[in-house]
Amino acid sequence: MNKIGLAPLVSPLTCEEFMVDAWPKEPLVVHGLDETINELTELPFLQSLDALLNAWPSVVQAHLPDVSDESSAIDTTPKEARKLFLNKMALLFNNAQNISPVLQEWLSKLHQDLGLPTSTYSRCMIYATPDGRGTAPHFDQNINFVLQLKGVKKWWIAPNEHVENPTQRFTMGQEIDPELASYASSQMPQKMPDVHQEIILNPGSMLFVPRGYWHSTEAHGEALSLNFTFSQPTWIDLFTLALRSRLSLSSDWRELADGVTSLDIDTRLLAQQKFDILLQGLVEDLPHWQAADILAATEGLGE
Repeated sequence: MNKIGLAPLVSPLTCEEFMVDAWPKEPLVVHGLDETINELTELPFLQSLDALLNAWPSVVQAHLPDVSDESSAIDTTPKEARKLFLNKMALLFNNAQNISPVLQEWLSKLHQDLGLPTSTYSRCMIYATPDGRGTAPHFDQNINFVLQLKGVKKWWIAPNEHVENPTQRFTMGQEIDPELASYASSQMPQKMPDVHQEIILNPGSMLFVPRGYWHSTEAHGEALSLNFTFSQPTWIDLFTLALRSRLSLSSDWRELADGVTSLDIDTRLLAQQKFDILLQGLVEDLPHWQAADILAATEGLGE
């Protein structure tokens, strides 16, 4: 059996070179991976779109032509998905690891090789893109290893000078999430930045797309690609996860937040006083917290 995980995806780089040169913020493209990834490329359901549709047991996401992006999509059956594809709608097959122990094994090994937190949302996504179609310019809050299986796909990518470390996805021309808008440093653009890179992915090519990088795509011929996608938690996520775990041990914190919007001012003030007491206790407790304690709660790591 071939090696699995990060090493065959970034060859000829070593895993150590990838972690120093690219991870987590610099894109990387490699070509000619046919021999190192043939365990993936030889999977029967990845031989063609028809084979994938015949093997797919659940809903397929079809991207509507108004935006050409998953922000404007419908769920459909595999049978109907073929008709929509012929009408130039791209298809997304989500959580493909659920139908393949091989994909599950690769996904788990990549998770391990990258040293990701246990709460990372890891999945395999398969994209089928009609000739001449692709995705509108956008950035993701996750990281992607994109493996081109069939056809050719052109990518345009650019560093994100508008938002640092985004926690939400955004597509140009669409409504921005309120939380994202609260920390975006400038108005979002309407087109790809002038300074960008153009990349051609052929079968056997792999592109690492960092979190937050602007990108758009276009297929030349019918294209099929496999993504290993990781939605990694931020320090905010780890802290709030540990905080909830800690506070849930207290019966006082588990009380219902009653009276906070009462029409009776005395009831409202009493609710605020209760909350102040709880917050004061948290303020007194926090100085005793250590990173090792939080990670022990979220990752199961001992000293």
